Amino acid sequence: MSALTVKTVLTSDRPVLDASADVQISIRDLDVHYGANHAVRDVTFDVPRQAVTALIGPSGCGKSTVLRSINRMNDLIPSARVEGEIRYHGVNINDPAIDPVIVRRNIGMVFQKPNPFPKSIYDNVAWGAKINGHKGNMDELVESCLRRAAIWEEVKDKLKESGLSLSGGQQQRLCIARALANDPDVILMDEPASALDPISTLKIEDLMRELARNYTIVVVTHNMQQAARVSDRTVFFSLNDQRQGVLIEAGATADMFTNPRDQRTEDYITGRFG
Repeated sequence: MSALTVKTVLTSDRPVLDASADVQISIRDLDVHYGANHAVRDVTFDVPRQAVTALIGPSGCGKSTVLRSINRMNDLIPSARVEGEIRYHGVNINDPAIDPVIVRRNIGMVFQKPNPFPKSIYDNVAWGAKINGHKGNMDELVESCLRRAAIWEEVKDKLKESGLSLSGGQQQRLCIARALANDPDVILMDEPASALDPISTLKIEDLMRELARNYTIVVVTHNMQQAARVSDRTVFFSLNDQRQGVLIEAGATADMFTNPRDQRTEDYITGRFG
């Protein structure tokens, strides 16, 4: 989906394209609270277009909280309050006038634990497209999404079987196909391989690299080797003295893993803490 189309959908204002065509999402001064708990403080970074950005850091440092903010999933938590700007194609999605449902159609999400619907493999992919009024050939859409998720050859002869009958790795790729069916241009992944065996993990990693040719990917991972293998850019979070998640360093993955600017980054990457 083009930036012009997205901006027309998100806002009734006259569309204006981003100043930088290389930046898909700009996060500025992001703070997230859960009730009285100030979970994430003053986070600012950019997400490049059609690349994989990895969010890394120790447990509890706010990686998943930041990820959920990118498509307003935190809105579903009653105690959550999000401050700051998240600009997607130049539109601040935290503006109260923006419909979060539309945001989530354009910015899809894949969760840590595979969560296929208790429906057939076919209907898992087709469901979102149906409720969003897809007018094209549904069979072609389902096949296309399953092919892009690298699972078509494994399921093409059992599309009427339950998605729950698949292995964990297959279920996760089915969930990715389901996300693709809504025609997003950004896909968020929250530790998508943490519950999978090494072979399935490798397939997910290969799939992320393949999808990055056409989609913008943001992935949370605790696996440093995975971040080094799959990401183009890495954002490192840690905790300050108040136990709030803060951004320590962001940059090209190759640079961060070989020559980090901050000692805390080097300590985490090399396993000295975290």
